[in-house]
Amino acid sequence: QVQLVESGGGLVQAGGSLGLSCAASGLTFSRYAMAWFRQAPGKEREFVAAISWSGGRSRYADFVKGRFTVSRDNAKNTVYLQMNSLNSEDTAVYYCAADKNPWNNIVEVTSSRFGSWGQGTQVTVSS
Repeated sequence: QVQLVESGGGLVQAGGSLGLSCAASGLTFSRYAMAWFRQAPGKEREFVAAISWSGGRSRYADFVKGRFTVSRDNAKNTVYLQMNSLNSEDTAVYYCAADKNPWNNIVEVTSSRFGSWGQGTQVTVSS
């Protein structure tokens, strides 16, 4: 059974930084693309960033380009999201997700392609 556990959320002031981690188990982590999504109160879940199974390719939502960086350590079965220059619109619950199938590229990053999800970690940015 796949288990994804996010950590690193919290309260940060606008302009600050925060790093999230997602530890994976129950899958051969190095074979699966991983992604981060977020959901703000009253809004739908939205894509934030994704990284290919090898770590060699990444994709970002337009609203985080240049501010957020996704990375992974396949030896530690962990994916990371470094968030800089945070603003109040970044306040949300952040979820990591694992691709349904191994070896996929990340051309398409809708939530439906990701079959396993973490419980989420709250990020709150105060203005």
